[in-house]
Amino acid sequence: MIDREQVHKVANLARLELTPEEEAQFSTQLSSILEYVEQLSELDVADVVPTTRAIDVSNITREDNLQPYPDREAILSSAPEQEGDFFKVPKILNAD
Repeated sequence: MIDREQVHKVANLARLELTPEEEAQFSTQLSSILEYVEQLSELDVADVVPTTRAIDVSNITREDNLQPYPDREAILSSAPEQEGDFFKVPKILNAD
C-alpha cells in the first residue's frame, strides 16, 4: 500500500503541487494499480513468447516512387528566397 507520504515525496521529486485531497486520491489509485500488478505476477508466463503488441500488426506501406512536380516554377515563386532552381535558406552551421 502506498501512503500519502510516499505520494507527497514522489510529487515533490516530479515538481508537482498536490492538494491533500489529491494526495489521498493518488494514494488509493496507485495502491490499486500495484495490487493489480501483484495479481499479474502470479501468472505463469514461462511458455509465453514476449511480444510488443497483444495482436499481430504490420504496416502496409506503398512503394515510394519519385514523381517530379509538374509546376516547379509555382513552388519556387512562393518561396521567400530562391537561388536559381533551389530554395535559399539561412545558414545554420558554422563555416569552420
